[in-house]
Amino acid sequence: MLLDIAIIVIGLAVLAWSADLFIDGAAGIATRMGLSPLIIGMTIVSVGTSAPEILVSLMSAATGSGSLAVGNAFGSNIANVGLVLGVTVLITPIAVGRTTAFTDIPILLFIVALCWLLLADNRLSSSDAVALTVALLLYLIRMTRHQSAPDNSDLTEQMGATSITKASGYFFVGLILLLISSRALVFGAVNIATALEVPELVIGLTVVALGTSLPELAASLTSALKKQADIAIGAVVGSNMFNLLIVLAIPGFFESVELSRQDLYRDLGTVSVSTLLMGLFVWLSWNRETATGYLKRVAGGSFLMIYMLYYLWLYVRTGSA
Repeated sequence: MLLDIAIIVIGLAVLAWSADLFIDGAAGIATRMGLSPLIIGMTIVSVGTSAPEILVSLMSAATGSGSLAVGNAFGSNIANVGLVLGVTVLITPIAVGRTTAFTDIPILLFIVALCWLLLADNRLSSSDAVALTVALLLYLIRMTRHQSAPDNSDLTEQMGATSITKASGYFFVGLILLLISSRALVFGAVNIATALEVPELVIGLTVVALGTSLPELAASLTSALKKQADIAIGAVVGSNMFNLLIVLAIPGFFESVELSRQDLYRDLGTVSVSTLLMGLFVWLSWNRETATGYLKRVAGGSFLMIYMLYYLWLYVRTGSA
């Protein structure tokens, strides 16, 4: 157990350091390529921090466990808003710009509605997977065509004369260390929980679920603390889009996945409520003079409450099954 404790301590230290490196690299890339931090957050950072979910989805689908991949997509979205955004906003409230408030969040809500439509027959088919992939391509095309000229003056001051090569190095090294340290934390925590005879179900609902969300949590916290809120909110919104359009689509290309209506209503329903609540907090706090919305601590507390209630519901339902 001492070895596992050491792994956890070292993993936390590496996680914190690599998250800092990762966000500095992302900010540097945004500066040198003339891209806005929001675009970087919703694309490169989102895909990078979603790598564990994408890999799990691929491996699950390839081994005939498509339902696990579907649950992975929905569960990650719930964790991103409830845990990642909830904890981040509780520590440091963040401002949300017009693009995120009135374009990206509505698009995310549309994607959630599309999932309801496609899965109304309680089945994820190859045609559903194609529809989700087409939606992803359309979104990426829209993003690149409608990007306004960004103001990266604050990032330029922070990054100094960092070259694109050095910034890319920071980014990829930070990403690799983020993923490795996250897996080390899960490994050590699972070993300790097993040694203490904690039920496997509880381990899966807590330790493993938290572990797969650690890259997003570390990236969002670090970017928010560095006053780069666009990267933080962009990473969460972008990651949720990729989870629904990539992670969810993957198993449909391998086989037709039958879904339980009860599970679908519980999981996709929670995704819908948490996403809509995120939008409502931003829209209700919208300030026309500053063209900014806000996610304050009351929003963070609400997100975290939904996250905890969902897992309590999941635990009770599974335990009574």
